[in-house]
Amino acid sequence: MRLVLLGAPGSGKGTQAARLKSELAVPHISTGDMLRAAVAAGTTLGLKAKAVMDAGQLVSDDILLGMLEERLAQPDASNGFILDGYPRNLAQADALDHLLTRIHQPLDAVVKLEVPNEVIVGRCELRFEAEGRADDNPDTVRRRLAIYAEQTAPVADFYAQRNMLQIVDGVGELDEVSARVKRALQGESAVANG
Repeated sequence: MRLVLLGAPGSGKGTQAARLKSELAVPHISTGDMLRAAVAAGTTLGLKAKAVMDAGQLVSDDILLGMLEERLAQPDASNGFILDGYPRNLAQADALDHLLTRIHQPLDAVVKLEVPNEVIVGRCELRFEAEGRADDNPDTVRRRLAIYAEQTAPVADFYAQRNMLQIVDGVGELDEVSARVKRALQGESAVANG
């Protein structure tokens, strides 16, 4: 299974990817984790990314795509993968499409977790109070949601036009949402609650 999970920050992508990872026996590939690992390992692309991040800038799409290509070439990704956090914009979606065509690993599914912004802010506030994560500060979350709406939300349309997008209601108990995601992967409609 080659899967992209889409959704706003705090929508539960990482949680669902972690649950699907063992069930599908494929790696969960988070671009943030991938970047940190490449920097820690001192790879050529990791060193380039570190220089960019140390300068306070965003890592370029080219560097991210190169890291992703390296990661997808690893043996554990030969039977598929779950992408979380990539693609974040239309240029990345197009570049990913070309990469996967070139390496003969086309996507099987794209699932978008649909969660209202008020619910996301509430979830992140609880996590901020419990864990103190700076990126869960309510003001930061609202800024991230605005960036998501502008840059990442159009990626769903990119996949919808290719008849690949399944939209899943991401509100509810964890097991309920997981069941909806599984139904979506089997091609069933999973938008409605339950």
